[in-house]
Amino acid sequence: MAAKKPKKKQSIRNNEYYNTQICFDQLYQDSLQGKRFTQLMDIITSEENIMLAYRSIKKNKGSKTKGTNNSTIVQMGEKTPNELILYVRKRLQNFHPHAVRRVEIPKPDGRLRPLGIPTIEDRIIQQCIKQVLEPICEAKFYKHSYGFRPNRSAHHAIARAMFLANQSDFHFVVDVDIKGFFDNVNHGKLLKQLWTLGIQDRQLLCVLSRMLKAPIAGTGIPEKGVPQGGILSPLLANVVLNELDWWISNQWETFQPHKQYRGPTERYRGLRATGLKKVFIVRYADDFKLFCKTRSEAERIYIATQKWLMERLDLEISPEKSKIVNLKKRWSDFLGFKLKLRPKSGKWVVKSQMTEKAFLKCKDTIRTAIRRIGKNPSTPNVMQFNATVLGLHNYYKVATYVYTDFDRIAFDVRKSLLCRTKRYRSETGLKSQAFQQFYGDFHGKIFYVAKLALFPINGVKTKPPLCFSQDICDYTKAGRAKIHALQNAVNPRALRQLMENPLQRASTELNDNRISMFVAQHGKCAISKEPLAVGNIIVHHITPKQAGGGDDYANLILVTPDVHQLIHATEEETIRKYLNKLESCKLNMVRLNKLRELAGNCKIANR
Repeated sequence: MAAKKPKKKQSIRNNEYYNTQICFDQLYQDSLQGKRFTQLMDIITSEENIMLAYRSIKKNKGSKTKGTNNSTIVQMGEKTPNELILYVRKRLQNFHPHAVRRVEIPKPDGRLRPLGIPTIEDRIIQQCIKQVLEPICEAKFYKHSYGFRPNRSAHHAIARAMFLANQSDFHFVVDVDIKGFFDNVNHGKLLKQLWTLGIQDRQLLCVLSRMLKAPIAGTGIPEKGVPQGGILSPLLANVVLNELDWWISNQWETFQPHKQYRGPTERYRGLRATGLKKVFIVRYADDFKLFCKTRSEAERIYIATQKWLMERLDLEISPEKSKIVNLKKRWSDFLGFKLKLRPKSGKWVVKSQMTEKAFLKCKDTIRTAIRRIGKNPSTPNVMQFNATVLGLHNYYKVATYVYTDFDRIAFDVRKSLLCRTKRYRSETGLKSQAFQQFYGDFHGKIFYVAKLALFPINGVKTKPPLCFSQDICDYTKAGRAKIHALQNAVNPRALRQLMENPLQRASTELNDNRISMFVAQHGKCAISKEPLAVGNIIVHHITPKQAGGGDDYANLILVTPDVHQLIHATEEETIRKYLNKLESCKLNMVRLNKLRELAGNCKIANR
């Protein structure tokens, strides 16, 4: 049996590479203890944090998206580490954000959602700030908010909603829709909320204030709201609504009575005697539900929440979209799912399906992937189709009646699939490893295009969602152990030395990839397997720069100086000299000769 692959979370791995995890852990612990933070800019502008921000941004798919100045992560990566660090520090000394590019994307209902895209320079600065603010805020956030938080997902929110309806007998749901939430956040109240959380660095708050008022190209300076599309926006949105979470929670769950009780059972009895009404909140970003026992309680909390949002946060509820739902009689929509209770074995249990909007969107997405194959039945397009189907299955599989939904979709698109692939289909082909893993026991008809099996649209399997484990946390050793295994390929001390000693004249991109490559090669030369020390590492470009090679990860390899000389040696005497020096090493001659050929040199005969 093959050994189980160790768990890895890339964001935590990045923290290890740049030695920032200890700092973030300390911020989290200090926040739990209620400490005030007045010198956060020193951490934000540290070398490690800035380099970590660059690494995090470049891993993001949106890093190639241009802002108003048309620059991308490529231009930032061309700077040396010192140049990048000095640039960020200088910008933050007297910060004035660049104009934000406005983009509008269509919503399922036909309306347009405005997105604000900052310049790549401002995105790096936002990432620097987010990395430091997140552990502080995570320590203060309510445990049952799930949107845009580490390790939490929409499935966790659905699981919590199902748990309350199934196990706890909360059959009345208050569906609340905040009217234009992201566009109506009050800047002054948001800054006060950050201050209350302990973020009391005045220079940082000034920077955040200017970020919120960054001019929008073609529109002007906004008076309120946080732009959707900014790196900090999701975190700031959670800060705004965190106060709502705790207000609802304090109505029952975390209410602190004057009397001290021996245990949770006695406390529960005492709370019942007070006449307090049970209510629980499940929130994903600005989409949230309130669960109650009776309609009268639901009506009271609905009115109270409406008033509280207006008086406290200057936010309005949309009366057309907000309602009270009896789950025994009607469906309630949440995150693309619709929930309803049905009787089963003398109990009421949740029945869940895709919403009609989600159903139509999925069908349209799959049809688009089919049309792409019809126009060009290539392997990449088949793989894109498979990725689309698998992604939809993975998201909606937690619905109890998800097979019914995808069976309908498969029926609706079948004619299109048969017609557009008629000339290209075959009866046999390759079933990929992913096919075997996810659809190995599927017994329906399989179609093959470009010698690859198409993932079956109706091959989805229901998998009940699991509630979020509150023990998981990015900022404690015990919490990380459940989701991440520490890298053990190289000594952490050696990794730290490498990080602290960048190649001064090389680009930030090369220096960042140098760290990743060092770990990937287990701290050894790729050709001779000799241990690499900071002073004897040569970063070799597989395709030389003069031949168009760049500083990207795939084009780099780490070798010792002797091996590097051997790659570029042209004279027989020089080749013999370095072969003798490396006589004790088991050189990978095949790889060495490939590197020599790419460098324009002849092969070396095997020793």
